[in-house]
Amino acid sequence: MDLISAFLKCASEKNFQQLAKEFLPQYSALISKAGGMLSPETLDAIHKALQEGKLSDVMSQIQEVISAAENAVLEVAVIGEAGTGKSSFINALRGVGHEAAESADVGTVETTKCKTPYQHPKYPKVIFWDLPGTGTPDFHTDTYLDRVGFANYDFFVIISSSRFSLNDALLAKKIQDAGKKFYFVRTKVDSDLYNEKKTKPTTFKKENVLQRIRDYCLDNLMDIGVTAPHIFLISNFDLGSFDFPKLEETLLKELPGHKRHMFALLLPNISDVSIELKKHFLQEKICLEALKSAAVCFIPFMTFFSGFDLAQQEQCLKDYRSYFGLDDTSIKEIAENLDTPLEDIKGELKCLDFWSLAKDDNIIAQARRAAEAFYAVNGGPGSSVFQALKVYYRRTQFLNMVVDDAKHLLRKMEKANVA
Repeated sequence: MDLISAFLKCASEKNFQQLAKEFLPQYSALISKAGGMLSPETLDAIHKALQEGKLSDVMSQIQEVISAAENAVLEVAVIGEAGTGKSSFINALRGVGHEAAESADVGTVETTKCKTPYQHPKYPKVIFWDLPGTGTPDFHTDTYLDRVGFANYDFFVIISSSRFSLNDALLAKKIQDAGKKFYFVRTKVDSDLYNEKKTKPTTFKKENVLQRIRDYCLDNLMDIGVTAPHIFLISNFDLGSFDFPKLEETLLKELPGHKRHMFALLLPNISDVSIELKKHFLQEKICLEALKSAAVCFIPFMTFFSGFDLAQQEQCLKDYRSYFGLDDTSIKEIAENLDTPLEDIKGELKCLDFWSLAKDDNIIAQARRAAEAFYAVNGGPGSSVFQALKVYYRRTQFLNMVVDDAKHLLRKMEKANVA
């Protein structure tokens, strides 16, 4: 909100030099530790436009960023030998059960003879590619990347359930030389812990076992030539534990801004931390949308063409529900998993009835709408303030309500899993 306040104050006073000075530090305070949507080049362009008082250029820059984030194409390559949990990893990130028709094949034999794409069910422009493992007969380090079309992928995940092989190391070196990011993921640590506890019940210590697995992977990779590798220990069936949250944060930091936003939206609601992380990215977008609205509505009559009307508000709430797994289809699946009547689940959620949220017929609301229409005709600071605050507060209201409901359902599912 500080960024919105500074923008409205300085823009109303037409003090664009002060606005340009305050924009960068205010934006830096807004974004999460994983980064923001605006690239350094875009920040420079906005800063220059503010210095020159060109709000139309600011609007164009912000709109370009929002459009890029909403239409980002993200392609992730996942590589691993048979039985390493590669397909389970893909299904987990896509939020798809292993028995679903659209799931990646899961098995102990090699099911991937050629590269196979799996779209995210909610975000069709996000594709996970199941690539042939490094242990297949057709694997040759000199030709592998060209054969699978390495240039198309945003990053690579190399998966193992035991030790990483020489082929894994050679492949990582090839990926690095090609200028792409790669990440080593060690799966099935939950099985390792179970087996260790069963065979050594008196000396078993979870932290010691995990550190031993990590050290073994690190030593193995360094012995075959990988310098300072980053290893993420995960369980595909318990994403909230171990290193999956750390993997999420690392991927977000290293993706470009517009793809970072897209990746944040598809992350599963595995914990309060993951829900808050997604919320943070959406809060940034809300601020940018409010700033864009403020810049647009300086122009007379533009509010009537681009204002945040009821239809847009209803779509906004639907989008937030989808981002946090509270769309109608997801709620039905949750009710089935909890073996609870669907209407009982719906009765516990606050974000489902848009019209009860949007209904506002009191005298103050009617006066506000009349004033909004009056300022819209003339444009300028008054119209800008009205629209920016309307966009910010209404979107924030929807977001907070959806986040609260998502956390509520997470609690119910956690209790059901413990019982």
